[in-house]
Amino acid sequence: MKVSVLVPENAVMQAIADPQYLFSAVNQFMVAAGKQPLFDVQLVGLNKEVKINHGLFTINTTHLLKDVTKTDLVIIPALFGDMEYAIQSNTEMLPWIKEQYNNGTTIASLCVGAFLLASTGLLDGKKCSTHWGFQNQFRTLFPKVEVIEGSIVTEENRLYSSGGAMSYWNLLLYLVEKYTDRQTAILASKYFAIDMDRDSQCSFAIFQGQKNHTDEAVKQAQTFIDQNINEKITIDNLANLVSIGRRSFERRFKLATNNSVLEYINRVKIEFAKQSFESSRKNMNEVMYEIGYTDAKAFRTIFKKITGLTPIEYRNKYKKILEFPI
Repeated sequence: MKVSVLVPENAVMQAIADPQYLFSAVNQFMVAAGKQPLFDVQLVGLNKEVKINHGLFTINTTHLLKDVTKTDLVIIPALFGDMEYAIQSNTEMLPWIKEQYNNGTTIASLCVGAFLLASTGLLDGKKCSTHWGFQNQFRTLFPKVEVIEGSIVTEENRLYSSGGAMSYWNLLLYLVEKYTDRQTAILASKYFAIDMDRDSQCSFAIFQGQKNHTDEAVKQAQTFIDQNINEKITIDNLANLVSIGRRSFERRFKLATNNSVLEYINRVKIEFAKQSFESSRKNMNEVMYEIGYTDAKAFRTIFKKITGLTPIEYRNKYKKILEFPI
């Protein structure tokens, strides 16, 4: 089967090299097992040479876009820098991507390569994953696409997308298993030292406050939440603070931040808790009381829902306890 790795302008070099490396390595595994190699890997671009990373690197393509009329799998790599500029730099690729999909080709975007895929319109009304740090911008640019928060791999109607940064390896291994078998995917995961079944990027995400909007009343409420992290804050308190009726306040808050009021409060508190676990020796109860929770079970439930880990698992993962000799 033909695998076409796109080489766009303003791409991340590793997100082009890694798929080529992986599928070529899988071919070697298959030959070693007495099988025929499966993947014909192509690097496809608008030009024979594509400069990336502000001209620091040049990638030589194997095929020009205009010469590839049929392929089985298209890999869209992560983009680099300003997303809107990166999209504008590659608009000539969009009709080709759409044509391939309409001809039955599977399309997979890696990390923020989802911005280029979404620009084709193919994701409208469908689910998508992308880097946690770019989700708000993605929602703004592509409101018709449903972003699955925290997801590592999303699949819908031959359209695949992955979570942030190195999470794209999980999608690549997923595709290897799809086109070969589980054992080959396991072998590839061991060879590249990738945890193949990780299904969430939530533990890596940093809540960024979602204040890139123009509703000043909502911003005032957000500031109050940020500055009163240890208090039990109610929706009525906030609505009264900004002199807006509760129902109208909840609607405006959701529209501005893409979170309900309670979701936002919990995410701010849990982000503070994460930082406490990372930078102090405080135990779970100390951190829990510090951010206004009194029910340990409720705290654990909310913490795991947001991060994918229990408070203890998170602390053990990110807080290294140094031992000094006496």
